[in-house]
Amino acid sequence: MRAVSTAETAATTHPWAVHAEGLKVRAGRHLAVDGLDLSLGTGVHGLLGPNGAGKTTLMRAVATVLKPCGGRLTLLGCAVDGRADLRPARRALGYLPQHFGFYPRFTVREFVSYMAWLKEMPKAGIGEAAQRAIDRVGLAAKADARLRTLSGGMLRRAGIAQAIVNDPQVLLLDEPTVGLDPEQRLDLRELLRDLGTDTCVLVSTHLVEDVAAACTEVVLINEGRLVWQGTPGALASLGDDGHAGDSAAERGYSALLRRHRAEAAR
Repeated sequence: MRAVSTAETAATTHPWAVHAEGLKVRAGRHLAVDGLDLSLGTGVHGLLGPNGAGKTTLMRAVATVLKPCGGRLTLLGCAVDGRADLRPARRALGYLPQHFGFYPRFTVREFVSYMAWLKEMPKAGIGEAAQRAIDRVGLAAKADARLRTLSGGMLRRAGIAQAIVNDPQVLLLDEPTVGLDPEQRLDLRELLRDLGTDTCVLVSTHLVEDVAAACTEVVLINEGRLVWQGTPGALASLGDDGHAGDSAAERGYSALLRRHRAEAAR
């Protein structure tokens, strides 16, 4: 029987997997997240916003890579600050950065297994968990190929495999579709829907259509603040033919950004 972690125990009594109140996070000297209020539970949450909106900074803060400089952030009921022991929360996390590092000479299997070891997974279960993660992202045929020989899309899928190897309770994917072809994007959407049945998944992307197709909720931020949060259907209902976009979801996204910018200019 698998031991229950501190983060898992906290999650059973805490209503939100990710909860932020007045969150402030700096990216260098710039205050990239400025007074953000956000609550996320089980499901697939698509994080949208223009370039410079603070998406990657928010993802890095939730991943415990960046320390908040103001407000409050809790992950599975555990406070994310300079005083907290973050190891239990990190064991329950899966994270794919927009640009992730790897050892080119490692095989896919070695890389995913090594990341499982870094997450302090029980040694006896690492091999099976790595193979399962590799299978789920469609890289079984390349499991023993060295990372340096893979295409960009395959490398991205290896990155997703390491993010899900520990069956995380909170999964953070920053631009996971970069380098994927249309068929691979469809496969990723299916995987996200599957993961979202019992996991809090936060996906940052510029592709509104991926959010509309795979996510149960949309989170739109701009200038480091929450602009709107709701379902893909509600997003699609907000736009009309007078707004930019080829689909209803894109027109709704455009309408929300225009409204937010107009309100900020007053």
